[in-house]
Amino acid sequence: MKPLNKLLAKSEDKGGTTLLEHTKHVAKAIEVFAEKYQFNFDKNIAIKAAALHDLGKAHVHFQHKIEKNKSYKSMMEKDDWNYIHRHELSSLGFLSLFPKEEWHPLIDMVVAHHKSIKDDKSSRGIIDLDSTCRFWLANHLIDWETWSPYGLKILEQFNFENINLRLIEKEEAEENLEYVLNYCKRKSLGWSPLRGLLMSADHFASAFPNDIQEKLQNLFAIPDLSFYTNPNRGSDLYPLSKIDTKDKRPHTIVVAPTGAGKTDFLLKRCKGRIFYTLPFQASINAMYERIKDDIKEENESVEEKIRVLHSTSALLVKGDKAAESLQHFGGAAIKILTPHQLASIIFGTVEFESMMLDLKETDIIFDEIHTYSDVGRSMVLEIIRTLLRLNCRIHIGTATMPSLLYNEVLNLLKENGEVYEVKLADEVLDEFDRHIVHKMEDEKEIDVVLKTAFEQKEKVLVIFNTVKKAQKEFIRLSEKFPNIPAMLIHSRFRRADRFALEKRLKLEFNGDGSEKYGNGLMPCFVVSTQVVEVSLDISFDRMITQVAPLDALIQRFGRVNRKRSNDTIGKYKPVHVIKLKGNALPYQTKSLKESYDQLEDKVLLKERSLQAKIDAVYPSLDTKPIDVHLIYYNGQYRIKKLCHRQSAVLVEALEIQSATCILRCDREKYLNAKWNDRIPMEIPISIRTIARYKNQYEQLEHGSYPFVIPQEEAEHLKYGLELVEPEIFL
Repeated sequence: MKPLNKLLAKSEDKGGTTLLEHTKHVAKAIEVFAEKYQFNFDKNIAIKAAALHDLGKAHVHFQHKIEKNKSYKSMMEKDDWNYIHRHELSSLGFLSLFPKEEWHPLIDMVVAHHKSIKDDKSSRGIIDLDSTCRFWLANHLIDWETWSPYGLKILEQFNFENINLRLIEKEEAEENLEYVLNYCKRKSLGWSPLRGLLMSADHFASAFPNDIQEKLQNLFAIPDLSFYTNPNRGSDLYPLSKIDTKDKRPHTIVVAPTGAGKTDFLLKRCKGRIFYTLPFQASINAMYERIKDDIKEENESVEEKIRVLHSTSALLVKGDKAAESLQHFGGAAIKILTPHQLASIIFGTVEFESMMLDLKETDIIFDEIHTYSDVGRSMVLEIIRTLLRLNCRIHIGTATMPSLLYNEVLNLLKENGEVYEVKLADEVLDEFDRHIVHKMEDEKEIDVVLKTAFEQKEKVLVIFNTVKKAQKEFIRLSEKFPNIPAMLIHSRFRRADRFALEKRLKLEFNGDGSEKYGNGLMPCFVVSTQVVEVSLDISFDRMITQVAPLDALIQRFGRVNRKRSNDTIGKYKPVHVIKLKGNALPYQTKSLKESYDQLEDKVLLKERSLQAKIDAVYPSLDTKPIDVHLIYYNGQYRIKKLCHRQSAVLVEALEIQSATCILRCDREKYLNAKWNDRIPMEIPISIRTIARYKNQYEQLEHGSYPFVIPQEEAEHLKYGLELVEPEIFL
């Protein structure tokens, strides 16, 4: 019998953590999570579950599987090891060591902490195995007499008072597994907080085997928002800063123009930990940097308390491995993310229970909620319903929300508490008038407008609705105005390059009078898609944009004449809107025509008039049924406890079908890289865009299964991914 310090829970290439070490780490983590999550967990039973959950890794099959240099004398010997083994099921062979009144919560935490009990993707849940594998029970107790003493030795380390440590005969272990199986078969519909609790602790402990105690200390901190509540931060320039945020109503809806101080107001309304949702990656990155800089704490790693979650979030904390690893875990003081990262709670995908535990009784900010449409809007409304059942405080901010959507959200919140509604008076809105609209009948007028703008040393933002059109026009305009500094930004760059472009956009081209082309002495232009539409703190002198839905246009206009000062109030800047001709993608023709008709030519756009214009464009609520995909509907759950659905359901429900590309020059590096080092090389693209060409490109069987595109890196850095493709929105 080998010593405990040689019995591994992780293979040597994954750190070589011993089973005893990992078990102790999970016990430390679950003690914190059980105390901090807003559920009435029994901490003592939770620690017992942590001690029990991986004892089955002492099984001969698991230890054989993680051996560094295993070899077989014959094919017959190899076949002898070729049976299904789930270590969590072997762990439950020890169940009868614990008081019987604790069996059910222990089973809930242990039996499915890796797999659904039924309909698992690989058919390895306990109910699946009982249907498909005749010898599953016997296999999980093979050589029980040989390896079960290790389990007893580990349990001895915890000094539990009310368990009877003794050798268990194999027959008793079989009875334990049969009890677990029958218990799981009787499981009712619903969700299991206990499963989510152990998952949270297990995954956290696995990520930080060397500094678990230190990382646990920074979890579940209530953020220090004194920066925002400081009275000296108030200003007449930001009217929301003068409105009291201490109203006791739990929920909030604030409608105000860009630059009125919505971010500060929403944050000041929060009382606990915060989830801050925004619609786009660029806006999330900008908000993360802003809040992080605002609330820096001395002698503490602010990145461990403020986290960001999206496909490239690791790039924001690159170099800080601990912060990079923390992004996906619960317990953040502030987490900035998209609603898609919350969608597991309505679709029941992997780890949805952990997410629900993390969200319970926190403050949730939905910024720019109006930007979602169709399925996305339906998804957000369902997320809000679930959050309200979790006793969350909901705070919604928007510049432009159709009245029908406003009333839908308001009534939803009112069913679960009172709502603090905040809108600015018309005379205050008048101070936010800053754009004169010029309707452009033909794209041929673009060059004339730009020539005039550059002569006046203006910074110009030019927005097109598709990547292909933006690329084409950037090339043409760069040739037309070769001496004017320019850049192109859209979604179809390598993730690392896109991140760098966002930073360059703000540092070099942003017109705040302090940076390279923002000093008022040198003209420049940026060509973009709608990736700049929301929450990017940039300000230009003039905009030229293809027509878009009116609410999107208003967001785009917010990137012009954005900076407020006593000198800029009452000063107006031009925005040029190109009339629809030809293809309307990615929008609907009717919406674009109605939006264009609501605009008056060469007339000041009045903030007080926007609500009526938006309601005219959106006479009905733009949602799409997603009921069939929800795990909770009509007041009851439709999923079995200890189960989750596969991610494919989420993709189907959101009608999001994405693919990934890489450049040929990155191919070998991608093949040899770890998953987090592959992300910066990836280029997101729609399945519809790549589908007709997929047979032309190699597709790797690694990582995100990217298509390898033979584009030169130098060309990609200038223009992003280029394909011969139909017009498509990304």
